[in-house]
Formats: sequence, structure tokens, C-alpha cells
Amino acid sequence: MSEVKTSPTPESGQQSERRRSHRVNIAMPVIVRGKKANQPFEEETRTSSVNAHGCMVRIATPVVRMQPISLVNKKTAEELPCTVTYVGQKESGKWEVGLEFAEPSPLFWRIAFPPEDWDPSERKRSAGPRSAPPPLPRK
Repeated sequence: MSEVKTSPTPESGQQSERRRSHRVNIAMPVIVRGKKANQPFEEETRTSSVNAHGCMVRIATPVVRMQPISLVNKKTAEELPCTVTYVGQKESGKWEVGLEFAEPSPLFWRIAFPPEDWDPSERKRSAGPRSAPPPLPRK
């Protein structure tokens, strides 16, 4: 099972724009399909984060902003059209690539997203293993 973590949304102005939907850091197996120099490519990878509008992946195939591609959820075989919205630095032979769905598709991921007003910084941290609650008195 994949571990789910949520990204805090900085209120200190560190991000120039607010996300349209909550981002969840999760490694979901996907296939990226597209064309490079009119030749089709297909690359298996994992997401680093997902939201209702798309995802972030790392791929070895060079792509450019505004390039149309498609994304396949390997668990469901569902395929959706996307656009490359971000191409980051190449690291370890792969580029960080932001993909946006043609239309919002939160059900594509088959996960429950936290509510819009959920603040992960307010979540209580576990101080260690929890002990069992005391038994209820018998009547």
C-alpha cells in the first residue's frame, strides 16, 4: 500500500498562487504516453503527488510545456488526456514533469482527498505507541 502524505499550503507567500485542489504526495503507478518527434513513446513511472487537476511525475523522455500527452492509471487501466504544464530540472536521468488533466478528474486516482479546509499542520502527531483504553465497567 502506498503511503499518503499531504503538502502544507504555505500562507507566508512562498507560493505565488494557491492550488485549485488539494495535493496529496503519493506514489501511484502510471504510464505516460505521447509523441516525441512524431514517434510514439510510452514510459512507466510513479507519481510524486496528485490532485484533482493532474499530477507530478519523473520521466526520462524529454517533453515540452503545452505538449499533449495521456496518462494511464496502471491499477484501473483508465487513460486521460493531459497537457504538460511544468518541466523541471533533470536529475538522475529524469525530468520532473507537471501534468494537467483536460478536465478535473479526482476519481481517476481512486483515493479520498482531504476536505478543502483541512490544515495538515493542525493534525495531532503521535507521541509514540498508544495504549489500549481502559475496559468499560461491567453492569
